[in-house]
Amino acid sequence: MKKEIHPDNYRKVIFEDVSNGERFLIGSTAESEETAKWTDGNEYPLCKIEISSTSHPFYTGTKRVIDSAGRVEKFKARQAKAGK
Repeated sequence: MKKEIHPDNYRKVIFEDVSNGERFLIGSTAESEETAKWTDGNEYPLCKIEISSTSHPFYTGTKRVIDSAGRVEKFKARQAKAGK
C-alpha cells in the first residue's frame, strides 16, 4: 500500500450482513460504536449492513423482496387502482 494516500482513520472493519450473518473484514473509514472479535482473535469495529454480495439478488441469482416500509403493498394498491 502506498504511504500517505489513505485517511488517518483508515483501518480494518468487520462488515456484517444482517440478512444472512455473513461477515467480511476489509479496510475502511466507516465509523462504528460496536466492536466484534474476528477469527484471528482481534477486536475490530463492526458495521452492520442490510445487503451485501452474499445476499443481493444480482450476485446470488435468487429473487427476494426486501420491504421495510410497505412500498411493495403501496405499489400493488396503485397498480390495482389503475387497472380498474
